[in-house]
Amino acid sequence: MPLEQEEAVESPITDHAEYDAVVVGAGFAGMYQLYRLRELGLSVRVLETGDGVGGTWYWNRYPGARVDSPSMQYSLSFSSEMEQEWGWPEDYSPQNDLERYANHVADRFNLRDDIQFGTRVTNASYDENTKKWTIETDRGDSLTAQYFITAVGCLSATNMPNFKNLESFQGEWYHTSRYPKEGVELKGKRVGIVGTGSTGIQAITAVGKEDCELFVFQRTPNYSLPSNNKPMDPEFEKEWKTRYAEHREAARVSQGGAEIIAYPSVSALAVSDEERAATYEKAWNQGAFTLAQSFTDLMTNEDANFTAAEFVRNKIRQTVKDPETAELLAPKDYPIFTKRICMDTGYYETFNRPNVHLVDVKANPIEEITPKGIKTSAGEFELDLIIFATGFDAMTGPLFRMNIAGKDGLTLKKKWEDGPKTYLGISSVGFPNMFMITGPGSPSVLSNMTTSIEQHVDWITDTIKYLKENELADIEPTAAAEDAWVEHVNEVANKTLYPKANSWYIGANIPGKPRVFMPYVGGVGNYRQKCDEVAAKGYEGFELTPA
Repeated sequence: MPLEQEEAVESPITDHAEYDAVVVGAGFAGMYQLYRLRELGLSVRVLETGDGVGGTWYWNRYPGARVDSPSMQYSLSFSSEMEQEWGWPEDYSPQNDLERYANHVADRFNLRDDIQFGTRVTNASYDENTKKWTIETDRGDSLTAQYFITAVGCLSATNMPNFKNLESFQGEWYHTSRYPKEGVELKGKRVGIVGTGSTGIQAITAVGKEDCELFVFQRTPNYSLPSNNKPMDPEFEKEWKTRYAEHREAARVSQGGAEIIAYPSVSALAVSDEERAATYEKAWNQGAFTLAQSFTDLMTNEDANFTAAEFVRNKIRQTVKDPETAELLAPKDYPIFTKRICMDTGYYETFNRPNVHLVDVKANPIEEITPKGIKTSAGEFELDLIIFATGFDAMTGPLFRMNIAGKDGLTLKKKWEDGPKTYLGISSVGFPNMFMITGPGSPSVLSNMTTSIEQHVDWITDTIKYLKENELADIEPTAAAEDAWVEHVNEVANKTLYPKANSWYIGANIPGKPRVFMPYVGGVGNYRQKCDEVAAKGYEGFELTPA
């Protein structure tokens, strides 16, 4: 089954046109960036591969797809009227509600007029003479713009491992990010799901409830915490809407871009075993990421982290009835919270169902895909349908796929061959007037994405306004500022336990990708303050070229 879209709506081909700005991507980031640039009176064209808006929530339609940030916080805050009028049915919204919301945003602000759907960027190059970007697409059109803004998301470049003889499989197969909109009939089928990351855990929980035989192919187990998702409490929603501005401000200055009720004040090792156990139990029952916020040193001290990890492992052992299966599901070779922490609604209970089977492909690796199913070193599993929950070439992958070339023809891929180099995660030396929304070196995937998206879009918009008002043609980081920021990002990451896991945060899921920790661990609030200081000092660390 193809990984790309099968059909795109008809959008007028621009052929060759000039704009003030070209934005790539029509998810929440691209739509909000379009809205803000329109406010400046700029001409803007948004290019979107899909045939609809929503980004992540357009593409990821697999069973169980759901956001892992609270609905009331995973939304755009720029319109207080929209905040008040929109209602979320659940605490953690499923894909269909999030896509519905994205369409509401597009329609409410009449954004579709400036979005070209069914269009993939194939090349983007900077001309030093004209100081303009030229963006080419798979539809043969060529666009010129002063500002080139990527809103492609951190998790949009599908990672499909090179399984031997995949084309020989006689059943159906899909990657989770290209699951059919109309769904797939599962009843009576033998289904295989490959991968047990965040996406896999959601899909496994949903598919396991169906009238089918499910085989879960797990290489590395993941820690998963209960979301305790439920229908939205009207009183809770009313309180949030009454004090939305206060809640939003608290999120903007927080560590993770979401409001936290209470911050920890003590080490996990400074309390008795009984008090620690009670704290973890309370956090587990509250659900979501509360467990990670129980003590001050869970991300900096391995002994403290072990106490939380062992608590979760014991929860798995208590939940999964078969002891052997429970041990396979309990991660033991990396600290908890150092990989993308997962949230679920009954994931571990799924393995108590008679129709669900766990296959350990760490002990018995997948050797090939056969016409009938999946063959591991332990034998062949006959399947009618395979769902690959194998994730993404995170953060850099979506950018590299556009073949971006800056000064002297230097490609972004070449410049970043040893790992991404940015200033603030927004700009990179050699690529003037190119802005990356939630790029490598920013909090991005370690935060509530909508909070970080709005912060980046607002900063980029204010920067462009500054350039216009001061008759400046170009903005580009200095090499010194970029080097200092990269060093800072690495320094902060190395003070934590994050680098101890082979996660997609460091590109470990992609063969040959340099092992560099890509997001910024310093926190959304600290990062926002740094960005504001840079702007307040006349864009310190940037070179500004007069028109």
